[in-house]
Amino acid sequence: MGKVDRLEQAALIALLQTQPNGLTWADITADVLANGSALDVWHEHRPPALFDEPGRPDALTSAEASLRKWESSGLTVLTITDDRYPQRLRGIHQAPPLLFARGGLVEDDPAVSIVGSRAATNRGLRIAGDISRALVSRGLTVIAGLANGVDTSAHRAALDAGGRTVAVLGTGINRNYPSENHELQNEIGRRGLLLSQFWPDAPPQKHTFLMRNATMSGYGLATVVVEAGENSGTRVQARMAVEHGRTVILVGTVIDQNEWAKKLCGRPGVHRADDLQQVVELALHASTTRLDVEDEIERVASALK
Repeated sequence: MGKVDRLEQAALIALLQTQPNGLTWADITADVLANGSALDVWHEHRPPALFDEPGRPDALTSAEASLRKWESSGLTVLTITDDRYPQRLRGIHQAPPLLFARGGLVEDDPAVSIVGSRAATNRGLRIAGDISRALVSRGLTVIAGLANGVDTSAHRAALDAGGRTVAVLGTGINRNYPSENHELQNEIGRRGLLLSQFWPDAPPQKHTFLMRNATMSGYGLATVVVEAGENSGTRVQARMAVEHGRTVILVGTVIDQNEWAKKLCGRPGVHRADDLQQVVELALHASTTRLDVEDEIERVASALK
């Protein structure tokens, strides 16, 4: 799609809102990607003659109205078939069919996740801030989840250093969660990027944060784990990042204090970092390696045309 096809966008929104024939969001995503057209999938599952009701707008018309409303409020709506949809994220099997964005979209964003405990120690907060400043000083984007603790420290340090940060939300983009990060969320929307895969007014739920972790991993080149417990969501993102073929960088104390980290450290692409320089070198290596791979894929594809 060279330009945004609004009818295609509306068709995907209608499919997700109505879930015809009991289709899950994952089913719909797979069908749309396989078919290449959300509108064709919509007509396959919702023939107008069978479902139109006199006096009521059909679901496709309602979806178009929702799209106009969201865009008029300053949101950018990205469907998985849009060219603007983050390319790396599209490549994971948990790729969200729909993204809501506020802020600046960057193609092939060279981004690295910084993740860790909400109840971080002062040491953890300091390390997160130091890593964030070091990464943005080298032209990388910092991703975090806008939670208290490590996330907040990473976002704040990136902004204060004049760098770019992306907040991937576990709620709808119109929600302010946690409430104490209201101003930080607004600032990221002005100076960086807010992303959410949930309907704009969706409340926080336990499972939405795990889904958010998968999106963070898929969007980025690498995940840096600063602090984490044995049963934290941070552990889940680290494992997802391995599954996604992303570099995982574990701060040394995370490995020393957690059995899951000790086991993960033996996996390909998982590294221990005992100081800031090691973290930065590993993150930069992940960035340059990914670019080299993408360049080679593009070269081969061009040669086969």
